[in-house]
Amino acid sequence: MLICIPEVLSKADVADFRRIMDACTWEDGRSTAGAQSAMVKRNEQLPPDSEVARRLGHRVISALTANPRFLSAAVPLHIFPPLFNRYAAADGHHFGVHVDNAVRGDPLTGLRIRTDLSVTLFLAEPEEYDGGELVIEDLYGSHEVKLPAGDLVLYPASSLHLVTPVRRGMRVASFFWLQSMIRDAQARSLIFDLDNSIQMLAGRLGRDDPETVKLTGIYHNLIRYWAEA
Repeated sequence: MLICIPEVLSKADVADFRRIMDACTWEDGRSTAGAQSAMVKRNEQLPPDSEVARRLGHRVISALTANPRFLSAAVPLHIFPPLFNRYAAADGHHFGVHVDNAVRGDPLTGLRIRTDLSVTLFLAEPEEYDGGELVIEDLYGSHEVKLPAGDLVLYPASSLHLVTPVRRGMRVASFFWLQSMIRDAQARSLIFDLDNSIQMLAGRLGRDDPETVKLTGIYHNLIRYWAEA
């Protein structure tokens, strides 16, 4: 399941993030890569343990937990502290095909999560750079993703994926992972589809309509059945 979620951050928030990030010192992105990923990763990132990265990460998580579509799609149990990277054309930055680590640990908090879903939050407009597409492979082929600044894409962490070489300008993004309460991807997809249908029915019939109320109860009972907390 690959889901794009628009306007997680406002354009004003994105501009503020970029202003803060532009004043920072960046490091080699391979410092947080696994052994296989490090061989194909060429980018820069904000030091994950820096005060700026943590402060901006908290702002990202606050925006996510206030976004109903994100909560419906992810049903998050734990969200890894967001990281921030950039790909510069001048340095030939790219990230070859790889799969994310199954487990991620945060040395500052001791948090360890199973990475069910990967998240990329775009912080540069598509017209700011050429190349830099996020390419995600699944059973239905390859999908190129390049979203407006402030939008994010949510996709299975088990997917093979890559970032194509940036040929002009600078690609800036936040990336991180989460562990869902619903471990099974198919069950999580069904939950998301059901929630979307309930929201559409509620819009047409009202939330107090008997069938809407019944379906809402089914939704919560399925969450109760499948959730790991």
